[in-house]
Order: sequence, then structure tokens, then C-alpha cells
Amino acid sequence: MTDSDNTQPTPGFNNPIPAKIMTPDTVETRIGTLEFFDGLPTKETAQKAFDNLDFMRGVEAFLNGIPTTSLEGMRVGMEEVGITKLNQVVIMDQLMDSNPLFLTGNTDTVYVSAILNLERDGPTVVEVPAGCGPSTVNDAWFRFVTDMGAPGPDRGQGGNYLILPPDYEGDIPDGYFVSQSTSYINWLISRGFLVDGKPDAATAMYKAGLKIYPLASADNSPEMEFINGSGVAFNTIHANTYEFYEELNTIIQREPIGLLDPELRGLIAGIGIQKGKPFEPDARMKAVLIDAVAVGNATARSIYFHSRIPEAYIYEGSYWKTGFIGGDYQWLKDGGAGGRFQDARTHFFYMATVNTPAMALKMIGKGSQYAFGDKDKNGDFLDGSKTYKLNIPGNVPAKNFWSVVVYDPQTRSELQTGQPFPSKNNKKDDLDYNPDGSADLYFGPEAPAGKENNWIETVSGKGWFVLLRLYGPLEPWFDKTWQPGEFALVD
Repeated sequence: MTDSDNTQPTPGFNNPIPAKIMTPDTVETRIGTLEFFDGLPTKETAQKAFDNLDFMRGVEAFLNGIPTTSLEGMRVGMEEVGITKLNQVVIMDQLMDSNPLFLTGNTDTVYVSAILNLERDGPTVVEVPAGCGPSTVNDAWFRFVTDMGAPGPDRGQGGNYLILPPDYEGDIPDGYFVSQSTSYINWLISRGFLVDGKPDAATAMYKAGLKIYPLASADNSPEMEFINGSGVAFNTIHANTYEFYEELNTIIQREPIGLLDPELRGLIAGIGIQKGKPFEPDARMKAVLIDAVAVGNATARSIYFHSRIPEAYIYEGSYWKTGFIGGDYQWLKDGGAGGRFQDARTHFFYMATVNTPAMALKMIGKGSQYAFGDKDKNGDFLDGSKTYKLNIPGNVPAKNFWSVVVYDPQTRSELQTGQPFPSKNNKKDDLDYNPDGSADLYFGPEAPAGKENNWIETVSGKGWFVLLRLYGPLEPWFDKTWQPGEFALVD
């Protein structure tokens, strides 16, 4: 009987009551049987509902908190290798090998990594040298603050940048590219290009020209200290266990309340993490959060590795995926009409770092573009026990260079094998090319006979995935007239 057919008074009422507003005495759900007396939940039902509400908030806090705990992991990792002062930076002067745990870091540029603490140091100056590659400052929630170097306002000519704290209201001197952050902790990451396949020129450029100091010390800035991170084992990745929420609490306590809007603050406070209050979940809540983080981790991995977002896939009938789904560094869907594209944001930040428009926009001959690959042409995950071939067609549309780097699906960091650099780079490596200018790359636990120059080692019993990078991407990448091959099993 439909509501419109119900012409008799509902039992217990003087009039017909629409069934759709009523609560039955028993309801079967995914969290079990829910029981009511005349719409009044039993104590047992209320407890199930509250446990489920706390669980849902725990999962959402995980998914929404991935960007900030990732950046916090970066801060802790930098501290692990000795970065405790503003004038100290990590430099990968012999490139990044597979020792550090660093989300999809590359083996192809000289990284310089620094942590800015605007609460401790106040307005902070960053002097970048001429010739500096793509460089970015992100806030504590991994939101864009400014670009520097080639994609920044100095356009690779070098310049002085001033990063202001979120609560700064003082005078702003002339002569700087000025940005105001929404957080106290900020991460600066800069990439220097290889010259003749070597890092020496970029390393020398940074050591001679990069300076970071408080504005208040502009006339007497401390000497820079460059700490070598090449070959060093350290971790920059957030937890996927209960400790995730402790990392999140550290950020909420440290940063200004304006870092987040009330909705997100309220979600996180709903699981007991609120600025100015201790995070001390009782045994029940801790058990709920342990379950929530496990489901949250599975959800993030599913969003990336089994993406159900059609726009994630770059080509028709291909398994190559983009990092910036929707092409918006703010993760706005359809120009904001669809709100925040939350799954697209998770898709990126669970696997990668650095948030900049330069990675999302079409910038011919500048910036960088990426393609993720984790399945073969049949749609099966890449297996470290097997051997695969990947054809990179000739005339790769990359002004600077192209590379393929192999990663571990557990750590999302470079795959650790007998090769310290699990990658191939057209400028750095002596690759063998086919007569048509293409290159066949091989992946497997052992090199196929005669293919050693083009082989990247994998590990039996482990999965793997790759990033194809194009620095200085050209038009054929954007109009898709150039397309990489698919991974094919080698018999």
C-alpha cells in the first residue's frame, strides 16, 4: 500500500501517517539488527549507532587527514636526518636512491628539502638562485603557498621570496615575492636538473645560491648547512595505524585554529582531537579508531589502485592514470560545481607529494607531467616475479627529459632491490633504442639476455608500479597524439 492509498487512520494515530516517516520496531542493517519501541531506540541499538558514528568519523578523519599527516611525516623525517634549524636543508646531492621512504620521489633531479617554522622564526626569506628548477612551498595541510624557480614568478631568473605567518599583520618590505601561509609549518621542496646526466651543477648552484633565513636576520643571516640525504635511510611517510590519529593531533595542537574550516574541525573533534584539549580516547574509542584507520587505509588504497573515477585514466582502453584527476590543484570538481573532489584528492596524496598548479596545468615546455602505471595490458597488477616489456615510443614530448621510476606498493617509495636507482632516464642512462627511435624497457627479477641496459630489477613475491615523468612536457603529451605503450608479459 502506498502513502496515497492509505486512507485509514494508522494504528495509534488519528490520521493516516506516511510510512516513509515511520521507524519499524526492527530494522536489518549492515551494522546489525536495530530495535526500537515506537521509534525509541534500545540502549543496545543506540550503542551500535554511536559506535558506527565514531567509526565513520574515524574513517573520514583518516581520508581527510592524509595530506596533513603526510606533510607532518616529511617534517619528522627531516628532523630525523638533522634538520632542526631554518638554515639547515637536506640535499640529495647524489640523487635520491631507494634508501629513504619518500612518497614516489624521483631519481632524476637534485632534491633540496627544507622545513619552514613561521611560529618560531617569523616572516621567512627564501633566496633561490638563477637556474633553479621547479620549487614549491606547501602549508601544513599540503595546500599550495607559492612556486619558485622556473614555474614561479621569478621564471627561473632567481629571486627573493617572503613567506609570512598566518597571523602576521606587520609591514611588508619591498623587493620580495610575498605569500602568506595559513600554517606555521611549511615545506619547501626544490628540484635541480641534471647537466650531462650528472647532479654536480645543480648541487653547486644550490650550495652557492640558496639561502633561507628569518626576515629579522636579513642583515646577518646564518650560513646555510646542507645535509646530504643521498644513501640515507629515513622515513617521511605517515602512519597507517592508530598512530595516524596521534600524528593528526600533533598538527591540530600546533597550528592556528584558522588552518581548517569549522566543518572539518568539527569532524576531527568528533573523534576527540581538538585544539587545546588532550587526545585521550577510552578503550572503546581507541578500538573503534583502530578499526577505522584499517578501513580508511584500505579505502585509500582502493581509491588509487582500483580507481572507479573515469577521469583517472588518461587514454581510452589504457591503464595509465593521471595524478591530478580533474586538473585542479585545489581538488575542485567541475570548477567547484561539484564541490571538493575528495576521492581525487585522496588518489593523489596517498601516493605522492607536492601540490602546485604547475603539475596540474598545461604548461608547454615548463613544469612536469606524470602518468602512473600499476597494471599490465590485461588489467592485472604488475608482479615482481614476472618479466614485462614497456615500449616508450620515439619523439617523447619532453623538453628536458623523461624517466620511468619503479615503486613499492607497500611504501609507495622507490622499490628496494640490488639497483640503488630503480629507474631509467633518457639523459642519465645509456639506453638501447630501436630503429624507429623507441625504447623497450624491461622489468623483472633478472635481466633478459642482451637487455641489461634497459632493465629495471623487480622482486619476486612483491608487486610494483611506476611513474612515467616528462619534464618540460610538449604539446603531443597534452593532445595525446603521443602515448606510452602498455606493460606486456615477456614469455
